[in-house]
Amino acid sequence: MTMHCMQSIFKASSLTYEVEAVCPWSGARAGILTTPHGRIETPVFMPVGTNAALRALTWEQTADCGAQIVLSNSYHLYLRPGHELIREAGGLHKFMNWSRPILTDSGGFQVFSLDQLRKITEDGVFFKDHRGGKKHFIGPKQSMEIQNAIGPDIMMAFDECVKNPATEEEARKAMERTHRWLKVCTEEHKRKEDQSLFGIVQGSMYEHLREESVAAVTAFDLPGYAVGGVAVGEDRRTIERIVAHTTPLLPRERPRYLMGVGTPWDIVYAIRCGIDMFDCVSPTRLARHGTVFTTNGQMAVKNAGFRKDFSPLDENCSCSTCKNHSRAYLHHLVRQGEMAGLMLLAIHNVTFLIEEAQSCRKAILQGSFQDYFSRWSSTRGPLAVQ
Repeated sequence: MTMHCMQSIFKASSLTYEVEAVCPWSGARAGILTTPHGRIETPVFMPVGTNAALRALTWEQTADCGAQIVLSNSYHLYLRPGHELIREAGGLHKFMNWSRPILTDSGGFQVFSLDQLRKITEDGVFFKDHRGGKKHFIGPKQSMEIQNAIGPDIMMAFDECVKNPATEEEARKAMERTHRWLKVCTEEHKRKEDQSLFGIVQGSMYEHLREESVAAVTAFDLPGYAVGGVAVGEDRRTIERIVAHTTPLLPRERPRYLMGVGTPWDIVYAIRCGIDMFDCVSPTRLARHGTVFTTNGQMAVKNAGFRKDFSPLDENCSCSTCKNHSRAYLHHLVRQGEMAGLMLLAIHNVTFLIEEAQSCRKAILQGSFQDYFSRWSSTRGPLAVQ
């Protein structure tokens, strides 16, 4: 399968996106995303450092895993240590000493996941701190103020995300409020010269609502667009249906971001649909539970069968964990609750997803993505834990 070479270049004041190649069979794209803090080769997996740190990893280790861009969460940073303190430190890059690009989530999903601790109004959300119980308010205006203070390269619009299954009425109400809030976000965003604001498409499981949301969100001339409200309670087939239906509707010349998905299958399938960027906490979360990604599916390292297994986690992986340590040693560390075990598993998982996205990119550029996807889905797919 040949590739379609592209010369499409989109330029905004703080972002440039060049589409290098497109797979004619699927619409999968390879591109270059340039931000004030560097160049990103897409498709790209973005590790999540919610509180300005990846769990069990230093930023030096994160860079060694191949991370080109990382994600932090403005909701958590607003609560602790506070966006004004981060502004005083010179912005999030300086505060955490990370020189590469950063994307921040608006906090919308975190606020709405509080359930009984929040009250939604037209202006925003009143909520209680999930730790201390202190009352707070965040709306689209406040979200822009927080993210402008923090200073990421890419910032997300404040949106309302419903958990699935949601009724069509619930999904429409949240979607339309998201559109109204996006207008406020565009008006209150004060750093357009060095920060890119991405809009978020909502609509839950309903394809016609997704179509309406794409039309409304892309009516705002933004540097990029995201598909939100996915993997929040629906089954895998529904996730795949919505991603496949929604992605091609987004502008071809601008970056496309699928929020909050991060298994190997999720990534490869989303790339097939034309997604450029993804994030998820799964690599470090699974590591904390002693589980890793491998080319044969997820593997629970703490299982007794690995006690005398002196092979690496994955012979095809280039991470430092696989180069230097055996399954038996990692099994021992996990069983003993050693922090080093969690760190080594996190290094592997983060590297694994980053390299999966890069393998897809290479196949797209070589014109072989259809063969790559076919082999991948027939031999691997969403496999169970060993």
